[in-house]
Amino acid sequence: MRWRELQRQLRRKTVAALDLPGEVTFNLPKIVITGNVQVLIENHRGIVSYDREEVRLLVEAGEVAVSGRGLVIRSIVPEEIVIEGEIQGVRFI
Repeated sequence: MRWRELQRQLRRKTVAALDLPGEVTFNLPKIVITGNVQVLIENHRGIVSYDREEVRLLVEAGEVAVSGRGLVIRSIVPEEIVIEGEIQGVRFI
């Protein structure tokens, strides 16, 4: 068994045993969508691109794209961003 695979298995077993949320232990993005007007994304690594129709964010496993109309970044702090507008979709790239 390779070292990385052994580490992943150990991490998964530890997370399961301690009942820890995945976004904390695996740096997964936590995405909270409020209706079709707001998206909160935690654990992002920065903005890849931004315009009024699409916001693309870097995350641990690639990118997250929020699409819609009239999108604005309402707030941004390290590892957390709030996007508002008419949200039409959220997808992983």
